[in-house]
Amino acid sequence: MKSNLSNKPSAKSELHSDQPLIALVGNPNAGKTTLFNSLTGSYQKVGNYPGVTVEKVSGALRLDAQTVECIDVPGLYSMYAVSEDERVAVEVIEGTLANSRRPDLLVCVLDATNLERNLYFFSQLAEARNPMVVALTMVDRLQQSGQSIDLPKMSNLLAVEVVPMVGHRDKGLQELKDAIERNLASPRFPVFDIGFPDALETCVASLRERVARVGIDFTKSDIRKALLDPEDPFNTFLKDFPEMQDAFREARERLTREGVIKPALEVSSRYQWASMVKRAVVRESTTASRNLSLTDRIDLVLTHRVFGLVVFLTVMYLVFQSIYTFAQPLMNGILASFGWLKDMVGPHLAQWPVVRSLVVDGVLGGVGGMLVFLPQILILFMFIAMLEGTGYLSRAAFLMDRLFGWCGLNGRAFIPLLSSFACAIPGIMAARVMPDRNSRLATILVAPLMSCSARLPVYLLLIGAFIQPRYGPIWAGFALFAMHLLGLVVAIPIVWFLNRKVIRGKRLPFLLELPPYQWPRWRDVWIAMYFRAKIFVKTAGTIIVFMSVLIWGLSYFPRLSTQQRAGVVQHYLGSNPGAPKDDVAKEVDRAQLANSILGRFGKAIEPAFVPAGFDWRITTSILSAFPARETVVPSLGIIFSLGGDVDEKSPDLPKALNEATWPDGRPLFTPWTAVGLMVFFALCAQCMATLATVKRETNSWKWPLFMFTYMTVLAYIAAVAVQQIGRWFGG
Repeated sequence: MKSNLSNKPSAKSELHSDQPLIALVGNPNAGKTTLFNSLTGSYQKVGNYPGVTVEKVSGALRLDAQTVECIDVPGLYSMYAVSEDERVAVEVIEGTLANSRRPDLLVCVLDATNLERNLYFFSQLAEARNPMVVALTMVDRLQQSGQSIDLPKMSNLLAVEVVPMVGHRDKGLQELKDAIERNLASPRFPVFDIGFPDALETCVASLRERVARVGIDFTKSDIRKALLDPEDPFNTFLKDFPEMQDAFREARERLTREGVIKPALEVSSRYQWASMVKRAVVRESTTASRNLSLTDRIDLVLTHRVFGLVVFLTVMYLVFQSIYTFAQPLMNGILASFGWLKDMVGPHLAQWPVVRSLVVDGVLGGVGGMLVFLPQILILFMFIAMLEGTGYLSRAAFLMDRLFGWCGLNGRAFIPLLSSFACAIPGIMAARVMPDRNSRLATILVAPLMSCSARLPVYLLLIGAFIQPRYGPIWAGFALFAMHLLGLVVAIPIVWFLNRKVIRGKRLPFLLELPPYQWPRWRDVWIAMYFRAKIFVKTAGTIIVFMSVLIWGLSYFPRLSTQQRAGVVQHYLGSNPGAPKDDVAKEVDRAQLANSILGRFGKAIEPAFVPAGFDWRITTSILSAFPARETVVPSLGIIFSLGGDVDEKSPDLPKALNEATWPDGRPLFTPWTAVGLMVFFALCAQCMATLATVKRETNSWKWPLFMFTYMTVLAYIAAVAVQQIGRWFGG
């Protein structure tokens, strides 16, 4: 429904732009995004529409005589929106979205191989009086099936220009640009008869005249929908005009008695018109093969209940392994590069210790900690773009729909959840494939429960120190598997609860187009990778660097006085006479961390974590890991006087953990404490980068704060439960 329900001026009258605005619209998988990439290339901008989480993709389209702004509208099957994404798409087309203007021209992308369904949407656009050009895609596939289209006849029936396209080969691209330029200069508004009953159309025309008397112009489509659907928002508007409300009610009752209004009348009428157009313009070859197409033959395997699932699990395993395996050398290279840079910069700032620590540990550490995620993000979106380009992604979502359906998600959720096993950040970004706001939000809120690769060093350290020496490699392997499985097991009931008590969203029907199989268009793959990386660096990256500097400050200040440092050294040498200078320096670093704001906070909250078996040293390592979980093991190395250059494979750190004690002499770590700490890290949201990404994806701090709270509480309860069960068993 249009914004003139509230008598607001159109957004176009409020906004001014020297450039004309065109919008690419069409059904999902009609080839719209490929066409958009061909038209705009690298001149694209990616952001969110104001006030919502729906992505806005726009770009500059360079024509012969001018440059125009082009937007890629989210895919629609109908102008009657049922989800947040669809509502925004409809409002963009109508020009009623805040801070937007109505497009000067619509480029309606129609799939020649699914013409009937695509024309249904076209008929709705036409009734809304939108100037249009039709880009007819997949014509090569139609020809391969032995069919052809009478383009002049189709253009005549639709009353607009029709340009045949082969998007992945850029065939017809210049012809489309020429058509856009002509129609911007002289717009063509499609006018044709859908074929609704005459009695209904007469009544619609009469009621439209009555509504126009109040000074508001509604389309015939608006009036007709209000007649056919008593729940339509237009009927709420009529409450302010009792006489018109009575007229609509009486007309609806009369047309129903006369048998004019029937169930699904509009849908059937539009499809009858679309079928008529298809029969008129599509020509069958007398030699066309009636055998199954290649796509159909492949789908017999890939969508099979058993074989399809086996193929899916194999593909997803290879994707997951590739993200982890291929990214690791690149991530190590980034860390090594920043390590080299720190070594180069540090000596030049040696005379200013505070500045040196800020630049080396805060700024360079923060930038390096942010960029280290880029390889996983690039590799993930490369695979997503490739799978989407081949057409397989839709099949995988189809297979997963039944598994996810009972808890309120649909099949598309598998992509971000699986991706989160490598890293929650690209997994959360991948939640954009979800079809509506509620399912996207639910997926985002549980994605960090998947056990990402950053948790692996913690698992390896604690399992190697406390599980394997006591129980052997079989239980060690089981513990590692259990830690990875735990997040997934917990996520399913959490999603069920969120969908019913927090988000309160209903599960939408899973309407999915299965496009034909084809080779991915590599230009689209590279564009997807480039823009996802750019978004991450510009948005989440800036927050990560800022928070890294903040955490540095909290762990660096206040500094120990000269007397305090001397006292630490004297006390340590008194207990360890003849200790090497490196060990003394490590003890001073530990004392400095304990004296810092972060260390003091760790001591302050120690009583709350004692039931979980954690002392201030463990809680401080948890707090220091907030910029990124990768810092947990180095933090433990500093806290337990080994320095920050240790890793999970270091033999000294497990020994130090085994020797650590409480003030009364009890061992600090038991196997149950180790399991409790692993469970805490498996379930908590101790990752600033993840929270920054959630803020970016939801356009609000509300949801990252909610995520941090519920996951921290969940992790705390689970860790306490593990510790108390261990004590009950005598651990």
